Parts: sequence; C-alpha cells; structure tokens
Amino acid sequence: MQNWSTYLTPGAVESQLGLFCLGAGEQMHDAKPAPDRALGCHALVWLREGRGHLLHGPDRQLHVVRAPAMLWLFPGVLHGYRPATRWRQAWTLFSGPATAALTSLGHLDPSQPVRRYGDPRPIDRAFTRLLRVSTQHNAVQLTGALYDLIGQAGTSSGDGVAARLAELACTPMSIQDYASELGLTVNELRDAVRRTTGSTPHELVLSTRLSSAKVLLAEEDLSVAAVARRVGYDDPAYFSRLFAARVGMSPVAFRRSGSISGPISSL
Repeated sequence: MQNWSTYLTPGAVESQLGLFCLGAGEQMHDAKPAPDRALGCHALVWLREGRGHLLHGPDRQLHVVRAPAMLWLFPGVLHGYRPATRWRQAWTLFSGPATAALTSLGHLDPSQPVRRYGDPRPIDRAFTRLLRVSTQHNAVQLTGALYDLIGQAGTSSGDGVAARLAELACTPMSIQDYASELGLTVNELRDAVRRTTGSTPHELVLSTRLSSAKVLLAEEDLSVAAVARRVGYDDPAYFSRLFAARVGMSPVAFRRSGSISGPISSL
C-alpha cells in the first residue's frame, strides 16, 4: 500500500447535504509516537494492521488498540498515536450539521474512541468504498458512502433491540411488558432504543404501527377497522384520529392518495 491522500472543500450546495467529507487517504505509520493534536473536525481511522495505544481526551487516557479497529477522533479533543508496531491505516475527515444527530443517536460517542468488531469485513468494505468514491467528484455518492461507513462502524451493543421491539409493536402491550418480553428492564429498553433510533420505545411502537397500517391500507383489501385491529388498536375511531394527527390525513384519504399502486379495496 502506497501513502496517498485527497483533501476536499465542499461548496455551498454540497454543505446542504448535512454531512460532507473533508479528506480521505491511506498511510503507513511507523512504530513511533506521533505529535499530540486536536482536529477541527471529526475523523475515522481504520487500523488494518498493527497494535499500540491511542491517547485520547484531556485526561490523556491511553486506550489499547489492536487491528482491526476503528479510531474515532472528535473536534477539539486531544489525541495522539502510540504505535507498538507499524500501523497500516485508512482515514477520513468529515463534518456537517448532521454530526449533531449522529451524536444523539450514539454513533459519534467520545466515550468510545476505539471500537473493535466481531466481523470487521463490512466495515472494511465500507471504508474501501469511501476511499474509492472520494476521488470521483460525486458529492451525493461520497455523502452516501460516509453515512454507510458511520452506520456500519457505529454499531453499538444495543443494536437489534429496536428491531426486536418493532417486531412486537403490533401486539398490544405496555412498555413494561415489551421490556419483559425482550428480557430487559424498562431503562435498558429505553437506552437501547435511544442509541439506535434517537426516540423512545413508545415512539418506536407508534411509528411502527402507523407504518404497518400504511402498508395494509395501500396493499390489502381490508376495512379501516380491520387495519386498526391488525396494528394493535381495538377502537377504530381512536386509530383514525391518531393516524390523521400523525400522518396529516385520514386512513381513507391515505388509501386514496398515499400509495403508488392506488386503492384496491372498498371501505
């Protein structure tokens, strides 16, 4: 692998995408300490070979690093490399207003500056794609590749809980019952859902029910009352009011205008 780098200066329109890449590249890092510094943006460093430590934060804490691993560097936060062997790494710099939402979702977490993965192949593929796209002058593809990389690499221990809750969402239960069904406390359920969706279990259940209702209204020959029961509501009038408040139109109006295929049922 040869050392190479590209640095990018997003224009006004590219900046409106919410997340933009400022640079990317690959390099070999010798087995000697690098000067400590703080960046003005976010960075991801994908360590493909090597081991050592990452100095991170104002307390200068040393974190063990062993490839394959992702190093997460944050704006204004002091960091420094302490390689014990030669490092082979890929890197990218990025910024944008979307980083605030990614932080809220737990993908950008300063408390986890080093992450390792049971299966590093998806992360390696995502980083390889980003490196390739970074030289092609396509802002949309590059932003997509950056989101994909962060989504793959930001996987947390709570991942999977939100998907499992969504599978149960149309079964009428209390949040306590959902948590018990998943083998969690209510607080553990709340924390896991927040990390991956940024919302609460109640909001996830509600949005899942409404999304399921849209599918049924658009694609099935069911009455509104039957749709309401399918997604967990015994009272069709309450379901209709809730649907209208959240979706902006009644179930009947959605059936008429919210589907590409068009209505196929009678009400």
